[in-house]
Amino acid sequence: MTTTQLLDARTPDSAPDAPPMGRAARRKAHSSRKRSLAARYLGYVGYFVGAGLISGAVVHHPLDPDRYTRIAGYGALVFLAATVLNEFVLTRERPALPRMLAVVGSALLLSFGIGMLSGGLQHFDDFPARGAVLVPAGIVVSFIAYVIKDAETPWQRIFSLLGLAVLVVAALAFLGLRNVAASMETTPDGGGHSHGTSEEPASDDHAPATSPSTAGSPAPATPSAPKPTSTTPAHNDAHSH
Repeated sequence: MTTTQLLDARTPDSAPDAPPMGRAARRKAHSSRKRSLAARYLGYVGYFVGAGLISGAVVHHPLDPDRYTRIAGYGALVFLAATVLNEFVLTRERPALPRMLAVVGSALLLSFGIGMLSGGLQHFDDFPARGAVLVPAGIVVSFIAYVIKDAETPWQRIFSLLGLAVLVVAALAFLGLRNVAASMETTPDGGGHSHGTSEEPASDDHAPATSPSTAGSPAPATPSAPKPTSTTPAHNDAHSH
């Protein structure tokens, strides 16, 4: 083969040129990016909203069990919806059914673990004894749930050195917070905001305020009607003239 034939020969292209993207295709790609941004935002916010609802419900549950049970259920549903959105809808690879059930169950457990941890810390001044139990329990529950939920971590890591360290931290937190709660219960004024418990009498805002000067002084006597003077008829011994 001559040099001219070699120069005239065309080398095959490695890849064909991509066809130009039309206006409709660009609009569709732009709208899909917008939807994915909104979905990622909703999934991100759903985690925090669900955990926040659960944290408040777990701490205040003894005050009104029916009400805060419903709030905890709403928080769990929000957290699960965010988990389904982030783990199944926005991912490129869909997990199998057993893995899907494990993720949903561990996400529900994780939501309550985070709720116990954050709620016990936030309202520790209001419920010291309850917070001393919720904080270490939340540490353990959230760790176990996260290990199960994480696809890249085998569940046997729960019993590893890291799991032992988490257990030690939870035990130390329980002992320390229990001592703090005991010291707070001995002090007369423990602080915190009121939740309407029976320990604090409800004050009537509409009752008239009495000043110290008027509180101890007797009420002024109302003037009584003058009593009619009983006049006895004078005994006239003299004769009229």
